[in-house]
Amino acid sequence: MALADPALTGTAAYGGWRSDAPGTVRHITPESMPAPYATQSVGRAPSVVARPAGASLHVPPGFSVAEFASGFEWPRTLRVAPNGDIFLADSGAGRIDVFRAPDGASLPAQTAVFASELSRPYGIAFWPPGPDPRFVYVAETDRVVRFPYRAGDLRAAGPAQVVVPQLPPGVDHWTRDLVFSPDGQRMFVSVGSASNIGTEMPGKDPAAARAWQQAHGVGAAWGEEEDRADVLAFDPDGHDAHVFATGLRNCAGEAINPADGALWCATNERDELGDDLAPDYATSVRQGAFYGWPWFYIGDHPDPRLNPAPPGLAGHVTVPDVLIQPHSAPLGMTFYEGSMFPPGYRGSAFVALHGSWNRSPRTGYKVVRLLFLNGKPTGAYEDFLTGFVVSDQAVWGRPVGVAVAHDGALLISEDGNGTIWRVSFHGENQ
Repeated sequence: MALADPALTGTAAYGGWRSDAPGTVRHITPESMPAPYATQSVGRAPSVVARPAGASLHVPPGFSVAEFASGFEWPRTLRVAPNGDIFLADSGAGRIDVFRAPDGASLPAQTAVFASELSRPYGIAFWPPGPDPRFVYVAETDRVVRFPYRAGDLRAAGPAQVVVPQLPPGVDHWTRDLVFSPDGQRMFVSVGSASNIGTEMPGKDPAAARAWQQAHGVGAAWGEEEDRADVLAFDPDGHDAHVFATGLRNCAGEAINPADGALWCATNERDELGDDLAPDYATSVRQGAFYGWPWFYIGDHPDPRLNPAPPGLAGHVTVPDVLIQPHSAPLGMTFYEGSMFPPGYRGSAFVALHGSWNRSPRTGYKVVRLLFLNGKPTGAYEDFLTGFVVSDQAVWGRPVGVAVAHDGALLISEDGNGTIWRVSFHGENQ
């Protein structure tokens, strides 16, 4: 899709909610990052208010947005089954809801509770990948379970089967997303850190740190952070557990890029280094790669609050593919392979930005599109859906989940007022 305006770069790429608008493109690079503490660091948690009368959401020309469902306690991850049914993790209610909506329908025709009495469910995946899955997997905050399933089931066909009995406990970053590799042989489970920068990790001398890295992976954290700030991999039965990638402070959303089968993570970076540091990001995730946390951010930039990094890490930090404005708090992520939107949207990715407490000019609270060229990320992203912010103090929506419906519409959950929104396209193909 052709862009009307060039990307904002350098310091101009660091904006606030007042300048957000569909079509605005930002391209943040490591070279444009300020030094630590060069910008102020403040605590400004948003006040979430009821949707104001007359409030509307903004999408690009030719698109329209309408409320799809409401009344949820804490709606988070959205996933669409191969048959088109829409699954939602309502983490606050401890359940998985399912909606059936015929192609083109703006409202669900049927709604049911697929499974309940779960502990903060978040990740949802269907196995095996393909048209006829036999299980629905659910990542709770401290374990992974699966439910017998046949296409069209609106309620689980049997009780939960425990697949991974214990994940690191759900303190601070409690979300656990999960996806399967395209061949269904590996299950990727993301686990966020227990802290901002791992300051409670006990010290290790260089020899002990080196031995730990050799046993647990380059950049693997320890102490209360063991098996955290990473992506773990298992086989579909929960066996062959190992660390897939490290240094991801909080990979809150996972997705598989259909173009090449690569795992992607939407990641929340660290706080309290300034309004404009450190960038959040979305990135492809390679096996064995180290993304920096807690000792480095966005390549070999050391966190000044920590002691020197364990030996051998400098020079081995993978720089993420797409840097997102700091403190945007990216959560859900999905690649667009539908046929409803203009052809230029195919192969790009949507990311929900939940918004953060740690930035003075409020940012996030929107859905953005990562821009790809010939299947490769350009590093730029574009505002796609905005309008949830009321003022410098208040917001009425906080996007979390994104998923592509069977008919190609985009579904978005937000947990401020507990709603799901549907974005459709009715204009001319571009």
